[in-house]
Amino acid sequence: MDSATLLARITDYANRPDPFPLYAELREAGPVVRQADGSYLVGGYHEIAALLHDPRMSADPRSRLTPSAPEETRKPPFLRLDDPEHQRLRDSAMRPFGPPHSPDRIDALRGDIARLTEELAEAFRPGRRIDLVDDFAYPLPVTVICRLLGVPHEDEPLLQTWTDAIVASADIGPGGDTAERDRTGRRARQEMGAYLIGLAEQRRDNPTGDMLSGFVSEPDPALRLTTEELAETTVLLFIAGHETTVNLITNGVLTLLRRPDQLDLLRREPGLLPRAVEELLRYEPPVHMRERIPLADLDVAGTTIPRGTSVILALASGSRDPKRFHEPDRFDPTRPDNEHFGFGSGIHLCYGAPLARIEAEAALAALLPHLGSAHLVEDPPPYRQNAMLRGPRHLPVQL
Repeated sequence: MDSATLLARITDYANRPDPFPLYAELREAGPVVRQADGSYLVGGYHEIAALLHDPRMSADPRSRLTPSAPEETRKPPFLRLDDPEHQRLRDSAMRPFGPPHSPDRIDALRGDIARLTEELAEAFRPGRRIDLVDDFAYPLPVTVICRLLGVPHEDEPLLQTWTDAIVASADIGPGGDTAERDRTGRRARQEMGAYLIGLAEQRRDNPTGDMLSGFVSEPDPALRLTTEELAETTVLLFIAGHETTVNLITNGVLTLLRRPDQLDLLRREPGLLPRAVEELLRYEPPVHMRERIPLADLDVAGTTIPRGTSVILALASGSRDPKRFHEPDRFDPTRPDNEHFGFGSGIHLCYGAPLARIEAEAALAALLPHLGSAHLVEDPPPYRQNAMLRGPRHLPVQL
């Protein structure tokens, strides 16, 4: 097929269950391929790694030379900003989250996460049919991020409605009329931001030890977030704090149920779980693509990419590149030297990665005893619409 249609085919919902043959086609045709809409798709590991570390590549959508959508004229959250502004906001967000200012916050959650996973897994009795997403993979990380931020758990359904709209509006794909989707996403972001700002204001005089309290009680004026920055940052943290982990856990269980030999290996040797999580992040990653925009004309693998052009980095393709990984299409929980793109790379490396790893390891440890005789009810399962954050919407399992 025409390689200029690769992005359209990769993001086509019909290919959501298995986009990996298309990534192989991309690497064979490229590793850099211009698309019909004028964007460039990059699928090679080494090219992606170089671009993620190249200061001439911008994460800011306002760097595009094409006319910006209305939401792209406003300052985006720090995930889509460049240094030094990105680093300032990232540092501010990190202070109540992890080292060096809050070194014990994530480690202190290990016991709670282990207990929560065990409680959720107690319902997994032989003979029952469960939905791994609704009954386990979603409740775990959303409960944890609610506790971290200080969001009342009873308000979670409201936040999930906003999250669904925001995530849908952030998807990657060629062309098409996305005006209504984008308007819905902007409205959801504004409403969710206003809700979280309201919670934060309640903590200003009555701090409760959570991250919202930390943000509004920051003593250093240089590191205090403005109201707009606080809204954008807390929305980002809530969404990023559970969406990708849901996919990581669900993709992990799906992978293991499809490979009973590897499932049995982990049941016999649970000490391999940390390596297994890293391999799942490589083999079935929760994040498949990221956009960057060159600030100058760049030569990448012999292709000149013009300044201001949209460049889609196919992270999931890079993590299966045979030029970097031995037998990349084989799931191997003992794989050494596993420097994948599951959490990105460079200055935008996911700072929530330590928490996601703890949650995924605890989840699999709690589930392994129940999966020995389990089987998939539907394979492939129904997937989420989003091509960038790829994972099953439901995963029915018969225990």
